[in-house]
Amino acid sequence: MMLQECYEKMGGDYAEVSARLVSDERIAKYVVKFLEDPTYQMLCEAVEMDDDKAIFLSIHTLKGISQNLGFGRLYEASHEMTEAVRGGAKLRDESLFGAVRDAYLVTIDAIKEFAKENS
Repeated sequence: MMLQECYEKMGGDYAEVSARLVSDERIAKYVVKFLEDPTYQMLCEAVEMDDDKAIFLSIHTLKGISQNLGFGRLYEASHEMTEAVRGGAKLRDESLFGAVRDAYLVTIDAIKEFAKENS
């Protein structure tokens, strides 16, 4: 699988990230490194504990990472959830977390497939 195919599969914006990070080697390095990022797990724990502050911090971080790496689908879902909990607001719409979870899983699956085929 080529890097561009990985981005297509995850609903990402390869052209945008390629314009910023320039080389596929650099992009691939950070994309694969995302598999080790603990932010999503921190979000899951915060949601489970109903910790409003931790929910905001982790979803805001996930949004930023997703934007920087061009993970469009994950960014959009994270952005929506971030805005819903901004200012300490309670997460009232559980479907927002479901959308983040779904986008995260699609993203991770695409990255794992890319990493497996390019290791």
